[in-house]
Formats: sequence, C-alpha cells, structure tokens
Amino acid sequence: MREGVPVPLREGQGDPPLDPVGEEQAASVSERLVVEDLAAIYVTTLQRTAQTAAPLAGRVGIEPVVEPDLREVFLGDWEGELFRKHAAERHPLAVRAFVEQRWDVIPGAEAPAHFAERIRGAIGRIAERHRDQCVAVFTHGGVIAQVISDATGSRPFAFLGADNGSISHVVVDGARWIVRRFNDTAHLDPGFSVAPEPMI
Repeated sequence: MREGVPVPLREGQGDPPLDPVGEEQAASVSERLVVEDLAAIYVTTLQRTAQTAAPLAGRVGIEPVVEPDLREVFLGDWEGELFRKHAAERHPLAVRAFVEQRWDVIPGAEAPAHFAERIRGAIGRIAERHRDQCVAVFTHGGVIAQVISDATGSRPFAFLGADNGSISHVVVDGARWIVRRFNDTAHLDPGFSVAPEPMI
C-alpha cells in the first residue's frame, strides 16, 4: 500500500492486492511448504491470501478453500488506509487500542469477543474436517495473533506483528492448541534451501 493511494474494499474491508515484494514472499512460502503432505489449503475472502497461496496451490495441485471467518479483524471507520495512517501518527484512539488490547475502541470496529469466537469457530471446523492431517491456512496478522493468543493464554495483542510471508505452526487437538512455531521467516532469506546442504 502506498500513501495517498486508496485501498480497495471488499464488503467494507481493506482488500489490497499483493505488491511485488509480496509476490516474491509467496513464492518463498511455496518453496518452504511444497515438501509438506498437505490435505488442504485454506484462504480468506480477501484477495491477498489467495494470491499468497496461489504458487503453492499450483505446485501441489490443491484448489484452495475459502473460509470467510478467517478474514482479518474488521476495523470499522478505520478500514482501508486509515488504520496504518492513524497508528503511525499515534492517534489517541490507536494508542488506546494497544493499551487496552482491543480493536473496538475504534468506531465501528469488531468487538474482541466476536472476533475471538469466529476465529475459534473457523479453526475448530477445519480441525474437525482434517483430523490427523496437515493443512496450510493463508490468513492475516490479526488472526494469527488471535490464534496464538488463544493457544497460549496470552494477552490479546501479545503476538501482533507477524511478518508477511511468515509461517506459524499450531497443532489442534480438540480443545488443546499447541504452538510449535511462530513467525518463522527462514524461507524468506535469499540463501534458503529446502534440501539440506551436503555434509563434507
């Protein structure tokens, strides 16, 4: 997203496409995950997740499934480019949102309980469909933070800020969620290789 350029909206929610850096990161994610035995790939209704998943989906021959409830937290009146702008300017409501660890201090934004409930519901449905299987879910930073927060019992915003193209790994065993990995970006390093280096 570039300053001053309007962000396209989908059903009232910011829906920008990937930029060239994001496209490179998507290729790196594909390189990292192509070796996994994936049963399914999930994306959200927002185009950047489908675009990030596309290289992997093409290589493994899996058609991504859209899970609407894994879309990003709704930021109400601050959707589009306004949230980043106000956060950078340290708008009083942005400061309050981070101090109180809740999005709904922003006018019209999603309530924490509703956000957490829809994310838990979506993860639960996916886990039920794919017991003892590995799936790849392409989603958003706020959603990742919520999942890891639920799994660890941390404060809601403790895991905000996952890097674009990063990988987090959560094992879902009924009501027990186990975090195996958070914000892994090794594959984004230009020298990354899936195959181990030969030992000399």
